[in-house]
Amino acid sequence: MTDPRVQALCDELGIKIVDRHRYPEPGEARAVETLARIIRRHGEGHLRLVLSTLAETDNNKGQLDEVLFWAASDMVRACPEILERRAGDWLTMWDVCPLGELQFIAQDLRGVVPLIFAFCRYAIRAGGQGIWPASIQPDLFDDRRRNSA
Repeated sequence: MTDPRVQALCDELGIKIVDRHRYPEPGEARAVETLARIIRRHGEGHLRLVLSTLAETDNNKGQLDEVLFWAASDMVRACPEILERRAGDWLTMWDVCPLGELQFIAQDLRGVVPLIFAFCRYAIRAGGQGIWPASIQPDLFDDRRRNSA
Protein backbone atom coordinates (compact mmCIF):
# COMPACT_ATOMS: atom_id res chain seq x y z
CA MET A 1 0.00 0.00 0.00
CA THR A 2 1.33 3.41 -0.99
CA ASP A 3 1.79 5.97 1.79
CA PRO A 4 -0.97 8.56 1.22
CA ARG A 5 1.53 11.41 1.66
CA VAL A 6 3.68 9.99 -1.14
CA GLN A 7 0.63 9.53 -3.36
CA ALA A 8 -0.53 13.10 -2.69
CA LEU A 9 2.89 14.63 -3.47
CA CYS A 10 3.30 12.57 -6.62
CA ASP A 11 -0.21 13.49 -7.80
CA GLU A 12 0.46 17.17 -7.09
CA LEU A 13 3.72 17.14 -9.08
CA GLY A 14 2.48 15.01 -11.98
CA ILE A 15 4.48 11.87 -11.17
CA LYS A 16 2.54 8.70 -11.83
CA ILE A 17 3.14 5.78 -9.49
CA VAL A 18 3.27 2.44 -11.30
CA ASP A 19 3.34 -1.16 -10.15
CA ARG A 20 6.78 -2.33 -9.02
CA HIS A 21 6.75 -5.12 -11.61
CA ARG A 22 6.41 -2.70 -14.52
CA TYR A 23 9.25 -0.69 -16.05
CA PRO A 24 8.40 3.00 -15.58
CA GLU A 25 7.96 5.36 -18.50
CA PRO A 26 9.06 9.03 -18.34
CA GLY A 27 7.21 10.78 -15.52
CA GLU A 28 6.49 7.50 -13.73
CA ALA A 29 8.05 6.03 -10.59
CA ARG A 30 7.85 2.70 -8.86
CA ALA A 31 10.18 3.36 -5.89
CA VAL A 32 7.35 4.40 -3.59
CA GLU A 33 8.86 2.75 -0.50
CA THR A 34 12.00 4.83 -1.08
CA LEU A 35 9.86 7.97 -1.11
CA ALA A 36 8.11 6.87 2.09
CA ARG A 37 11.51 6.28 3.75
CA ILE A 38 12.64 9.76 2.76
CA ILE A 39 9.52 11.19 4.44
CA ARG A 40 10.15 9.15 7.59
CA ARG A 41 13.79 10.26 7.79
CA HIS A 42 13.59 13.88 6.67
CA GLY A 43 9.95 14.93 6.59
CA GLU A 44 7.31 15.69 4.03
CA GLY A 45 8.69 19.17 3.24
CA HIS A 46 12.06 17.66 2.36
CA LEU A 47 10.47 15.14 -0.01
CA ARG A 48 8.48 17.97 -1.60
CA LEU A 49 11.79 19.75 -2.39
CA VAL A 50 13.28 16.57 -3.82
CA LEU A 51 10.30 15.73 -6.01
CA SER A 52 9.69 19.29 -7.16
CA THR A 53 13.37 19.58 -8.14
CA LEU A 54 13.05 16.48 -10.31
CA ALA A 55 9.54 17.12 -11.64
CA GLU A 56 9.97 20.79 -12.52
CA THR A 57 13.29 20.63 -14.36
CA ASP A 58 14.27 19.25 -17.76
CA ASN A 59 15.98 15.90 -18.37
CA ASN A 60 14.72 14.38 -15.15
CA LYS A 61 11.43 12.66 -15.82
CA GLY A 62 12.86 9.61 -17.57
CA GLN A 63 14.85 8.08 -14.75
CA LEU A 64 12.83 8.47 -11.56
CA ASP A 65 14.33 5.62 -9.56
CA GLU A 66 15.63 4.84 -6.08
CA VAL A 67 19.19 6.03 -6.75
CA LEU A 68 18.00 9.36 -8.17
CA PHE A 69 15.59 9.98 -5.29
CA TRP A 70 18.26 9.31 -2.65
CA ALA A 71 20.91 11.30 -4.55
CA ALA A 72 18.60 14.30 -4.89
CA SER A 73 17.71 13.98 -1.21
CA ASP A 74 21.38 13.93 -0.22
CA MET A 75 22.10 16.93 -2.43
CA VAL A 76 19.18 18.89 -0.94
CA ARG A 77 20.53 18.15 2.54
CA ALA A 78 24.14 18.94 1.60
CA CYS A 79 23.59 22.56 0.56
CA PRO A 80 20.32 24.01 1.80
CA GLU A 81 21.74 27.53 1.44
CA ILE A 82 21.86 27.08 -2.34
CA LEU A 83 18.15 26.26 -2.34
CA GLU A 84 17.34 29.20 -0.10
CA ARG A 85 19.54 31.89 -1.67
CA ARG A 86 20.11 30.66 -5.21
CA ALA A 87 17.05 28.61 -6.14
CA GLY A 88 17.39 29.60 -9.80
CA ASP A 89 20.95 28.27 -9.92
CA TRP A 90 19.80 25.07 -8.20
CA LEU A 91 17.11 24.46 -10.83
CA THR A 92 19.48 25.39 -13.66
CA MET A 93 21.97 22.81 -12.41
CA TRP A 94 19.29 20.12 -12.57
CA ASP A 95 18.08 21.42 -15.97
CA VAL A 96 21.47 21.01 -17.64
CA CYS A 97 22.47 17.80 -15.89
CA PRO A 98 22.10 14.77 -18.22
CA LEU A 99 20.70 12.50 -15.51
CA GLY A 100 19.95 9.46 -17.66
CA GLU A 101 23.47 9.45 -19.05
CA LEU A 102 24.97 9.92 -15.59
CA GLN A 103 22.90 7.08 -14.17
CA PHE A 104 24.14 4.85 -16.99
CA ILE A 105 27.78 5.81 -16.35
CA ALA A 106 27.40 5.29 -12.59
CA GLN A 107 26.30 1.68 -13.22
CA ASP A 108 29.94 0.85 -14.00
CA LEU A 109 30.66 1.40 -10.30
CA ARG A 110 27.91 -0.95 -9.04
CA GLY A 111 29.37 -3.15 -6.34
CA VAL A 112 32.46 -0.95 -5.96
CA VAL A 113 30.96 2.16 -4.35
CA PRO A 114 27.36 3.05 -3.51
CA LEU A 115 25.72 4.30 -6.71
CA ILE A 116 24.19 7.24 -4.86
CA PHE A 117 27.66 8.58 -4.01
CA ALA A 118 28.94 8.14 -7.55
CA PHE A 119 25.85 9.71 -9.04
CA CYS A 120 26.03 12.75 -6.72
CA ARG A 121 29.63 13.37 -7.76
CA TYR A 122 28.85 12.98 -11.45
CA ALA A 123 25.86 15.32 -11.14
CA ILE A 124 27.89 18.00 -9.40
CA ARG A 125 30.59 17.77 -12.08
CA ALA A 126 28.08 17.84 -14.95
CA GLY A 127 25.78 20.59 -13.82
CA GLY A 128 27.11 22.21 -10.69
CA GLN A 129 30.18 24.07 -11.91
CA GLY A 130 30.40 27.22 -9.81
CA ILE A 131 27.29 26.36 -7.78
CA TRP A 132 28.66 23.79 -5.36
CA PRO A 133 31.48 25.02 -3.12
CA ALA A 134 33.77 22.10 -4.03
CA SER A 135 33.31 22.71 -7.77
CA ILE A 136 35.28 25.97 -7.64
CA GLN A 137 38.60 24.14 -7.19
CA PRO A 138 39.42 22.15 -10.34
CA ASP A 139 40.47 18.53 -10.11
CA LEU A 140 44.05 17.56 -10.86
CA PHE A 141 43.32 16.47 -14.42
CA ASP A 142 40.57 18.98 -15.11
CA ASP A 143 40.71 20.99 -18.37
CA ARG A 144 40.28 24.19 -16.35
CA ARG A 145 43.71 23.73 -14.76
CA ARG A 146 46.37 25.36 -16.94
CA ASN A 147 50.08 24.65 -17.09
CA SER A 148 51.75 27.80 -15.76
CA ALA A 149 55.30 26.75 -16.66
